[in-house]
Amino acid sequence: MKLTILLFVSFVFLIFSTKIYAQKKEISSAKTDEKKSTKAANVSILKKEFIIDGLNDISHKVWLYLPPNYTTSTENYPVIYMHDAQNLFDDVTSFVGEWGIDETLNELYKKTGKSFIVVGVENGGEKRIEEYTPWKHEKYGGGKGDIYINFLANTLKSFIDKNYRTQSEGNQTAIIGSSLGGLISFYGGLKHPEVFGKIGALSTSFWFSNKVTDFAKENGNQKKTKLFLLVGEKEGDAMVPDTQNMEKLLLETGFPKENIHTKIVAEGKHTESFWKAEFLEVITFLYNL
Repeated sequence: MKLTILLFVSFVFLIFSTKIYAQKKEISSAKTDEKKSTKAANVSILKKEFIIDGLNDISHKVWLYLPPNYTTSTENYPVIYMHDAQNLFDDVTSFVGEWGIDETLNELYKKTGKSFIVVGVENGGEKRIEEYTPWKHEKYGGGKGDIYINFLANTLKSFIDKNYRTQSEGNQTAIIGSSLGGLISFYGGLKHPEVFGKIGALSTSFWFSNKVTDFAKENGNQKKTKLFLLVGEKEGDAMVPDTQNMEKLLLETGFPKENIHTKIVAEGKHTESFWKAEFLEVITFLYNL
């Protein structure tokens, strides 16, 4: 009887031990599979978060890239404002891969000594569409992009210029984004040319609203603004002609030909990896590197 009980207890202990080992192995494996942060040491998230009045009740985090020589110099730096900050610097927070902005700019500094400050604003998740679209879409909604852009141009830029050594002039300030982020960059740069004198509109969702045509006609006669339009041939049937038509419209409106560059990439897809690969060329044109 005692032997039976002992065998039973041993059996239960063995089963229990096996389960514990399996659980520990799963936890260990999960930790191994977890993404590791890829952001550089000179990238941080501001302690101050921003709830944008009239937009939504989301507290927006702001990511900040400072040049490698920021703490050892007294220089003032040009500033690049970007959207979808979750995707710019860190693989941990990215949707399907990061842009590698920090690695690109750190390497640029090593080779040329050229430095920038980059300010990236996180999108509002499910509210992203309304944040990055100036007009409503019958199916997708949206339409609060003007509030978002006014926040960037007035509130956030003032905060950054006050707390960091910036070249605050419009001709030293860029606004860059992709997809709907490209649309809101295009809108923001043309609406506030005195604030954002350089625009990077990558894979721009010009399809979102026909109102973008009238807006471009009314605001496209910019003599000092520089604009880089990027699109890939594998992004969808309408993306390339939409981009080409916008370039044509702007030139007809009076936008200087030498200030606009349109690049069409045969293998370009609507992905972070595409925008990552093209980012350096975008700022090279915008800032005459």
